[in-house]
Amino acid sequence: MKTQVTDLFGMNVFTEKAIYVGVVDDVLINIDGKKIESLAVGELNPELADPRGHRGYLIPYRIIKDIGDIIIIRHVAGAFRKTAAANNDIVEA
Repeated sequence: MKTQVTDLFGMNVFTEKAIYVGVVDDVLINIDGKKIESLAVGELNPELADPRGHRGYLIPYRIIKDIGDIIIIRHVAGAFRKTAAANNDIVEA
């Protein structure tokens, strides 16, 4: 899966179960490893957003399944529930 980093900005993010997550705001890059670490996703789906006022999620690049007109990520059970406990794959920002 190859793409230009700048192409990721503003892309919609969905889980593989067609649940809208949000929009890519930023890309975190590991300069030493020459790879993308994660995507910062904002403009969150209000049904998924935590009511404690989190601005977004950091989505690890390793759970991205496909990039095309949208970004599809692996569905992580319980990661996007409002009352979800801390999850190792998705980080709230």
